[in-house]
Amino acid sequence: MIDVAVVGSLHLDIMVEAPRLPARDETLIGSAWRYKCGGKGGNQAVAAASFGARTAFGGQTGQDDFGDRLRANLVAAGVDITHVGIDTSAGSGMSVAISEAAGEYGAVVVSGANLTIDAGTITASWEQLWRSSVLLLQNEIPEAVSQRAAQCAKANGARIILNAAPARQMSAGFLALVDVLVVNRVEAAMLSGEDDPAAALAALHAAGRDVILTRGGDGLMVMTRKAERVDIPALPVTLVSSHGAGDCFCGALAARLAAGDDLITSCHLANEAAARFVSGRQGI
Repeated sequence: MIDVAVVGSLHLDIMVEAPRLPARDETLIGSAWRYKCGGKGGNQAVAAASFGARTAFGGQTGQDDFGDRLRANLVAAGVDITHVGIDTSAGSGMSVAISEAAGEYGAVVVSGANLTIDAGTITASWEQLWRSSVLLLQNEIPEAVSQRAAQCAKANGARIILNAAPARQMSAGFLALVDVLVVNRVEAAMLSGEDDPAAALAALHAAGRDVILTRGGDGLMVMTRKAERVDIPALPVTLVSSHGAGDCFCGALAARLAAGDDLITSCHLANEAAARFVSGRQGI
């Protein structure tokens, strides 16, 4: 039995440390660089597995060194990669992320093989993923793939979590399949047309959908499907880096929901996990 199925992106991140993000036409001198296996899907799958969920991944890499690294990283984390395909004609997804001395970051993503997943074939070829307790999705692969995955998993009783990152417009048909919508302030404003977080939260709420609005150091705002609002404060931490914090939160959230915790308890635990993550500590 799979607790958490993640259908999403795999990117090999090239992490660059610099004093700040460069301005247009500016060249900065950085202090270090390293590889990091990522993609929101990959990060969230690793997080879910690290918090005890039996986790499987559906996605695609290229037939290259980057793809080898990405698949090996999932295996090392205990994630089932049976449904990770290899595209022999497209390169693996990658990104360049600049991490500032203060802990903030900016990134550019090249999606590569993540965009060549065939939505028409996954119904049968990824059938085992649809028997999971929770399906976790993001916005770094084509919507048609995510929507088909949601339809298949929901038909088998799975709870559908969508982390609507990066921000993009989505069809009403896709959003109607989502049980738990996770957004940050930018994504909430774009999807709702409301700059005020409380107004955005209310606008994104639906009778069959819980909404979680993450606000970094300002904590979480949750609107349950019963229109009950719960605010969860951020925990005081010393920030080392915020890169990947949202993915840690989503993976931990999915793991706790799959374990049977209610939404608010799961949010508290995921909030604690993200706080530990940004301070350089792991665990929940």
